[in-house]
This record gives sequence, structure tokens and C-alpha cells, in this order.
Amino acid sequence: MAKDRYAPKTLDDLMAGMSNKITSYAGKNQKLSHFQVLLEESISVPMAKKCRVSNYRDAIMVIETDSAAVAMRLNYMKMSILSDLRKNGLPELSQIKVQTNPQAFTNRAIASKQKENNAHKKDLVLSEDTANSLLDIAKNAPPSLREKLEKLARHSKK
Repeated sequence: MAKDRYAPKTLDDLMAGMSNKITSYAGKNQKLSHFQVLLEESISVPMAKKCRVSNYRDAIMVIETDSAAVAMRLNYMKMSILSDLRKNGLPELSQIKVQTNPQAFTNRAIASKQKENNAHKKDLVLSEDTANSLLDIAKNAPPSLREKLEKLARHSKK
């Protein structure tokens, strides 16, 4: 009997095929993080904040920057960076390519701002006085607004 390719697969079957890919991805991510640390040691801190190691394959390191000016500066420093990286743990490194990718850095900046905003929102607490004021306003409000104000007032920490 032929195997039905449209039959649902168990989660174990799916994960068996994915586990190798996930572990290889995790390993590559750790390597890139290590290479990023080595890069940060060989260039200045302000410059390191504006670039990241995006790929490493066949002894070629690809560094992404947020602007063309930073890319040009890294291109001038390329030989000294290459020398430093070879001394500090990447003797097989043969070439560094510098690319500009401002979108990657704006996405990272947006994500960090969202994390900061979420952390700040957790700190915001409705005071008991504000809750009492909302309940006083709700007494004279129309029914639909009254329900919403009362629900909001219940969020105060007592």
C-alpha cells in the first residue's frame, strides 16, 4: 500500500526532520555572536554599535553596517581588522566584505524601543485617587461610558 503524502504527520515526525536544522542554526548563531565579540574588540565601541557580523562562510566574513559612511570607514580599516581577527581566533579568515543594510538596524532599534515601552508600561499604575475620580465621573456618565470608566477604575492597585 502506498503512503499517503497528504496524511497528517505527528509532531515527532516533523521535529525529527527539523532538529538537525534547528541545531545547525543555533550553532551558526553562536558562532556569529562570537565573531561579533571579536569584531567589537578590534574596532572602537561607537563603530561596533553601527555594524554587525551577518554571515561567515568559506573563510569570508560579511559585516553589515547601518550607513554608507560607516561602510566606507570599515573598508579603510579592513586590513587592520582582518589582521586583528586572525590574531584573536580566526586564522583561516581570508576576506572581509562590508555591506550596507540600514533596514536591519532600524528593525533592531524599533524592537528595542518596543521592549523599553513594554517595560515602562508595566511600571505605570493607576493610583487610588485617580480611580476614585473616575468612579465619581462615572456616576453622571451615560451607561456605556460608565461601564468603561468603572472597568478602568478597577485596575488601580489598592
